[in-house]
Amino acid sequence: MRQIIALSLLLAAVTFAIYVRVSGLAFVEYDDPDYVSRNPHVQAGLSWQTIRWAFTATEAANWHPMTWLSHALDCQLYGLNPAGHHVTSAVLHVFNVVLLFLLLFRATGSPGKSSLVALLFALHPLNVESVAWVAERKSVLCTLFFLLTLAAYGWYVQRPNLRRYLLVAAMFALGLASKPMVITLPCVLLLLDYWPLQRMQGWAPASQAFPVSQLPLRQLVLEKLPLLALSAGSAVVTVVVQRTGGAMDTFRDYPLATRLENAVCSYALYLGKAFWPARLAALYPHPGNTLGFWKPAVALLFLIAVTGLVWQLRSTRRYLVTGWLWFLGMLVPVIGIIQVGTQAMADRYAYLPMIGVFVMVVWLLGELADRKALPVRWRLAPATVVLMVLSFLTWRQIGYWRTTLSLWTHALRVTADNEVAEENLGGALQDLGRIAESLPHFQNGARITPEEVVVHVNLAATLAQLGHYREAIPEYQAAIRLGPHPDVLKVVYADLGSVYLNLGDFAKAHENYRQSLQIDPLQAKVLQGLEQLRREESIRDLSQSAAAHPTGEAYLKLGQLQQDMDRLPEARAAYLQALKLSPNLVPAKLALAALEGGGR
Repeated sequence: MRQIIALSLLLAAVTFAIYVRVSGLAFVEYDDPDYVSRNPHVQAGLSWQTIRWAFTATEAANWHPMTWLSHALDCQLYGLNPAGHHVTSAVLHVFNVVLLFLLLFRATGSPGKSSLVALLFALHPLNVESVAWVAERKSVLCTLFFLLTLAAYGWYVQRPNLRRYLLVAAMFALGLASKPMVITLPCVLLLLDYWPLQRMQGWAPASQAFPVSQLPLRQLVLEKLPLLALSAGSAVVTVVVQRTGGAMDTFRDYPLATRLENAVCSYALYLGKAFWPARLAALYPHPGNTLGFWKPAVALLFLIAVTGLVWQLRSTRRYLVTGWLWFLGMLVPVIGIIQVGTQAMADRYAYLPMIGVFVMVVWLLGELADRKALPVRWRLAPATVVLMVLSFLTWRQIGYWRTTLSLWTHALRVTADNEVAEENLGGALQDLGRIAESLPHFQNGARITPEEVVVHVNLAATLAQLGHYREAIPEYQAAIRLGPHPDVLKVVYADLGSVYLNLGDFAKAHENYRQSLQIDPLQAKVLQGLEQLRREESIRDLSQSAAAHPTGEAYLKLGQLQQDMDRLPEARAAYLQALKLSPNLVPAKLALAALEGGGR
């Protein structure tokens, strides 16, 4: 017991020592505003009103009330200080690491292998996204309830009864209410029945490390049906909410064949990043139909080969079957067959599934080391080197999440044709006032995905900010042709009206303002633009009239209008012209004196 306590404390200390760096991270402008930094419901803290909202909210295109409540509690404790929110995620990760170790040790009786799996889980850089990104609190939280469900299941199988089963179901329900990715848990429990619990009658001898009674496979499957019902309910709610929130709009963009090709390749890429965790990014752009034939074919052959090998070794190395199917199965909800979002894959999706790979590798290497009778120092040396490398990579990866600017700068360094990264980096530069630097990123975004409305709107707005009004017009027109949502279209028309106003094309300015007001008649910005347009037209008409029939009074009125528009040099010139035509025009003398006195 002292050894287990010492190992648990060591695991917690090592994990927190690496992840304490998250306390210096800011909120990023990537889902964090929806979840915390601009969410008034969450910022209100824990209250009955917040709890009611959490269980009915569909914000962020997800139903996960436990996640909302977790963020609300953080806001109550820390306000909008990002350090507290990040430390909470790090602490949850520490709990997950220790709990994973305790569960593996209790089920297998192997403290060395269990602690190594826990360390790989703790220190692998693939898991940084789930911990360092505040909006991804749902991953570490649902994993905590997932592992608690496994603990409750271990308690249940020792002496099955309704009370213990209800605890399993309750923990599972809390996991689903944190993030629906854990819907595959009933299948995971069957895998654990196979190994290490070895509950399947006739499939293997009973476990010596964790002795439980064996049952026929049919009975074990029936035992999971109530949990499968929870999974089915969660899946239905998730699809409805994500479809309502627009997260599944990309589903229609990719045919089934394209999604299957990407799914097969993503499985292989996840494994590649498990063994060579380089070029990790906040978003990996979906390849669409650019994969060709050979990449999916090679990836599929590889997956079939590993599956066949694992199956051949099922009688002697049962941990390979559990680990491999854990990895394959837990990725099914997020592998892209049902496409949600624009990513091909995501580091956060590997947080739970990669545990299966770690178990496979550690148990296999441990068995080989036992067979060769390797001394402890020859086992510890390579393991220590690997863990030190992973620690360095994780520490560095955490740093990329320091700000929105650093996050997307890194993403563009390690990915190609990443429209999301281009748009977000452009936005981050604009927030810092670096408008000119943002322009190339918005131009790249429009080049990569010309069919997206937002890229044309962002590019047009940036061009207008820089005074490139004529270049902005075709971008706004492209956005209009793509038929955006009315909420976007009214803004596009309003901005296009402002562009034409600045160019002096008052007829087109008026037409675009009119189009915007047809969608929403109460836009203060458009009404202000129309008022400015009226003044501009008055100045134009009066300028033309004064030029055709020059009088002191006409130029006086023109100067007054220009002064109202803060065009002081033009107003001064008009007053001087008025006095030239009418030297004794007192209002012009007073207006000029007041203007020059104000200038001093």
